[in-house]
Amino acid sequence: MALKPIWAFVVYAILDTGCAGAGMGVPFFCILLGFPAGWYITRLVTQENAGLRLILRRSLRYAALCSLITLVLMAAIWGMTVPMLFDPNADLANFGIPMILYEPRASFIGWLVLMIVVSPLLQLLAMVFGSYVTLAVRAKETA
Repeated sequence: MALKPIWAFVVYAILDTGCAGAGMGVPFFCILLGFPAGWYITRLVTQENAGLRLILRRSLRYAALCSLITLVLMAAIWGMTVPMLFDPNADLANFGIPMILYEPRASFIGWLVLMIVVSPLLQLLAMVFGSYVTLAVRAKETA
């Protein structure tokens, strides 16, 4: 028994918000959620007997919508810290992020790009990979 796509989307949004909270704003668990979400998306899409092209298009569309939730969450969480870049009195070195680029301002910019832009893209890739594996297994089962 599968959920309707809108209810599955709502459940996913709640799970993704919980994963973002479990990671304390770092979307590591959100990215990991992408694998089972990709599996479920493909199982949902392949219930109808549609052509492969339609299945791939719907899987990618649903994965992009799910990744958009993470993008909005990360923009809401980390977007509030963007004005610190323009504040000369901001103590970026002691903000609590890792100094990945050995300079506080560059590290802060890199961290924000990683959290807001790269993490949702990684989640999208995880969903696409989960979908691909599911399609490959289903093709092997039906062959």
